[in-house]
Amino acid sequence: MNFKVFRMKALAILIMTFFWMTGDAQQIPSLKVEELVRQYSNAKGVTVVNFWSSWCKSCQEEMPHFLQVTDSLKSKGVSLLLVSMDSKGVFGSGQLKTFIAKKKWKAPLVWLNETDADHYCPVVDNSWSGVIPVTLILNSSKNYKKFYENELTKTELIQAIQAAF
Repeated sequence: MNFKVFRMKALAILIMTFFWMTGDAQQIPSLKVEELVRQYSNAKGVTVVNFWSSWCKSCQEEMPHFLQVTDSLKSKGVSLLLVSMDSKGVFGSGQLKTFIAKKKWKAPLVWLNETDADHYCPVVDNSWSGVIPVTLILNSSKNYKKFYENELTKTELIQAIQAAF
């Protein structure tokens, strides 16, 4: 097998793992921002990408309705991806996995392995100042992308997802 075919198969496996992984899974993938953007940009249906951290009170307050709303719309092609912005220490020590298990959040989860906000923020969205929580809603089949740099209420989230259809 040549290297190009191997690389394509490896990428396909990574993407499948990325979308099937749940918060209580044994491993949380560590991704660079370019890998993350490439993966969620190629997702089917409407993808809700939420950037959050375990220390962020606003992030924790909005998460229950993110989980509930996206789960209720799964059959319509809506998926949720949680992107942890926690420190390397929190990720590496297992505290992030413990936090997710304690909260019982069931959604695909990745850890953003970046420390330079001047690099990763504009890669995600040119308007991102670096604050969290932030949410990105995409529908690649319609070339739709909307960035929300604030906490979203349940009603706002539902409206934002509906706009993506």
